This record gives sequence, structure tokens and C-alpha cells, in this order.
Amino acid sequence: MNNRSIFILEYLILAVLVLSCNKPIVIPDDFVETTPPKYGTNAWRELNYSNHEFKVQKIKGELKISEAEEKDICELEIANGKLIGTDRGEWGGYLKYIPNDSTLKTIEARTGNIKFLFESNKKIYLIDGLAHLSYSGGSLFELSISDTNFVFKQIIDFGDAPEAFAIYRDKLLIATHQNFYVVNDLKKELFFKDTFWSSLYPNSIVVFNEENVFMGIRGGIVKLDLIKKQMKFYKYDK
Repeated sequence: MNNRSIFILEYLILAVLVLSCNKPIVIPDDFVETTPPKYGTNAWRELNYSNHEFKVQKIKGELKISEAEEKDICELEIANGKLIGTDRGEWGGYLKYIPNDSTLKTIEARTGNIKFLFESNKKIYLIDGLAHLSYSGGSLFELSISDTNFVFKQIIDFGDAPEAFAIYRDKLLIATHQNFYVVNDLKKELFFKDTFWSSLYPNSIVVFNEENVFMGIRGGIVKLDLIKKQMKFYKYDK
């Protein structure tokens, strides 16, 4: 293969990659763009009483929407063992450490509603939270483990219950019970406050880019533009 052929081949590969990156995001016809209803209105109550909870995913570069399944357990493999967190709402939860060595005992390291576990920059983090009746709260903690000692350092208090979570370019995107935060260098920035999705239970976030962030909630999906700080709501209409 001569140099000209190699150049043409590389050009074609680059063109395919560019086209795939710019693939349009298709929202199914069952989801109709609608003005986000105000909290507490009849239009909002219709969503709150909906039997449909929608989960968003990014599969092969495309937006996929499906019925969300209830999930109350999160897990994280770490050195020498596994962390398991549970979230049972008003009935509480816990964080357990299960050693790989079966001769060692499982340790209950913490009680509380554990929403997410993840590692970043070789550090372990957890997010807890609870929304029940008039209470809504949650925090981001750094977890340090030494032998059987577990130390939890609170990094961020959200003042609202985290519900959905994603990592994008080392930033944490967190939808709480009624707000939306971006955490960069462990500092939170409030992007959307007192939103209509209060009590519509965000359950998932997928990011195509900062202008196309999608979130699954009860009764539909939400599209967020983090550049313009704008949102669109797509109601399930079938």
C-alpha cells in the first residue's frame, strides 16, 4: 500500500469517526416535548401518579429508554474485598465490607441509605441520601480503610437527597430530589434549583456532551443543556 492509499484510508476512518460522533440523538415518538409542569399542579400530579418510571442509557452511541427496575443495592470491588451498600428508604440501609478472605468476618461499616459507591483518583467515595416526608438530605463522603478501620470524611452536603448520578470528564453530575449539581474538583455548583421533578424520582443520567444530558424520571425523561442551563421535558404519551 503506497502513501497515497494510506492517506485516503486514514481520511476515511477519520470521516467515519466524526460522523459517528455527530450522530443525531433520536427521542422515541412515545415521548413528546411538553412544558415542564409546576410542582403541585394537576399536570405534575399526573406524572407523580404515573405507573411508568423511565431509565435512560447510552448504548452504541444511541439514547435508549426503558422501564426502570427498582434497585436498592450498589457494589464496589476494592483491594482485598467488596463494598456493598443498601438503600431501603425510610427503613434505612447499611454499608458492608466483605473480605475476599472467607476466613475473615463481614464488617458493617456504616448505617444509612447508601446510594452510590465509586472510585476516583485512587480514592473511594460514597453518596448517601434520604427523601422521606418533609426531610430530604444527603452527602458525598470520602472513605478511608485501614485494616478493619473505616473513616468517613464528609466532602459535600447537598441539603437534598441524591437520586441519580453520572461521571463525565472527571465531573460528577448529580440529580437530587429537586435540584441538579455538577461537582468539579470536589466543589459543587448548583445548575438547576427547585425543579419540577421534585418527587418524580430521577433514577439515571446519561451524557452525550454538556449540551445533551438526559435523565430518566417518573412519567418521562428530561434533557439538560449544561452550557445554556436550560431544560426540556419529554412526557410519555402512549
